[in-house]
Parts: sequence; structure tokens; C-alpha cells
Amino acid sequence: MNARLEALLGGLDRAAVAVSGGVDSMTLAALAHRVMGGERAAMIHAVSPAVPPEATERVRAHAAREGWRLKVLDAGEFADPDYRRNPVNRCYFCKTNLYGAMSRATAHPLLSGTNLDDLGEYRPGLDAAREHGVRHPFVEAEIDKAGVRALARAIGLGEVSELPSSPCLSSRVETLIAIDPETLRAIHAVERLVGDRLGPQTVRCRVRRAGVVIELDSGALAALASPARASLAQEIAALLPASLRESEIGFAGYRNGSAFVGARP
Repeated sequence: MNARLEALLGGLDRAAVAVSGGVDSMTLAALAHRVMGGERAAMIHAVSPAVPPEATERVRAHAAREGWRLKVLDAGEFADPDYRRNPVNRCYFCKTNLYGAMSRATAHPLLSGTNLDDLGEYRPGLDAAREHGVRHPFVEAEIDKAGVRALARAIGLGEVSELPSSPCLSSRVETLIAIDPETLRAIHAVERLVGDRLGPQTVRCRVRRAGVVIELDSGALAALASPARASLAQEIAALLPASLRESEIGFAGYRNGSAFVGARP
């Protein structure tokens, strides 16, 4: 355990951890529960078309196993036209809805799993967090992603410590292409298919104006021969909604945040 983080959590009267199902928030939730106890620490998870169902299953399973006090809610971001139109700062509207719903669901101060590495990226959701008074214990304790994974291993979270980074499904949709649940379900199905077929370290199904692009880590992309690409593209097309069925399907190297296009406010 990181002494500075333990002291920070132990000094809180009470708190609610926003748990997405990824390594950062899962590790923070586990630590908060162990340091603060079930009476002082609560967990809140939001279900959404943008959240893969296996993330929700992971949160529920760990909550049951470790005795977390868990509340599951719908943050309602899909009722927000600003979120659905998918501007470059879409994450601001997502987190505004998320933290607003969580704040209404608990009187506890909110904590997020944001770590030091996140501060070096474009993260408009951090503006929403600041507006809602959300604290980031990993940042306050100066812990980066590698440190979070080390903590997860140290406290016995095993498979959670090795979870690949996986932002919400809406992050796969190019800026200003409207977000809709049907497209997000297809994106998730495509990524599951490609994962099963190729076993890549990283896969992203990007929906772009120019077509659908499957981004892969360099090793998986290099191993994907031309005949296999054509066959896989046919399988992918069958999973797409009618609005994307005629899209060109391509393969490319993974680029972090490549769906964000345009000027940033």
C-alpha cells in the first residue's frame, strides 16, 4: 500500500468512488473499502450504452465478493443532446451528467480513479469533475498508471491489474458523428469478434466519415495477412447497423485518441 494514499483515504470521513470497471477505479474502490470500511466508503457505477456489459459484470462481481456497498444507476447522458452530437469535448457533457447523477444519489464526496498520466492528455471530463468537487486520490498521492497496476497486484486484484486501457465506447466515434446506442453495440460486438479471432493486445473499432477502421497494435496488424483481412472484413460488416453496412472497412495501426478530430476548446 502507498503510505500517502492510505493516509489520504484514511483521513476522509466518508466517500463514494465512481467505479467504471477499469483498473484505475476498481483499484481505488478496493483500497477505499479496505482502508475506510463499508460504513464510510460506498461505490457507484453507471450503466450506459457506452459502457461494455462486461465492465458492469466485473464491478458487480467484485462488489459481491468484497462486500462493497454498491449503487448502480443510469447517468442519463443519452438524454443530453450536447453529448449525443459528439463535439470534441463530448467527455465534458458525459462527466457532467455522470457526476451530477452520482451527486444526487449520495451525500458522500465523490472520488475518481484519475491518475497522473491522465493529466498529460486532453481530458475535458476533468473540468466537469472540478465543477462537481470530485477528488482524484491517485493524483493527490502522485501515482501514475504503472503505480496503479502495481497497487492492484499488491492487494491481490490479479486479473484487474492487467486489464488493458479501454475508454468508453463513444470514444471510438469520430468527432461530430452523432452517438447512438445501436452504433455503440455494433462497435462492442466488432471488438469482441476481432479479439476472439486475432487475440490482439489492443483493438479499437473506429467509426469515421470515411468508413469503419479497425485499429490494432503493431504485432496483430503485421500478422493479419491480406486474405484474412478480407474474410474478417466480411464478418465485421455483418455486425454493423444498416447505417454503416455500406461503409468501407479498413485496418490500421492503433493511435490513442484518434477519433478526436478538430479544434479543442
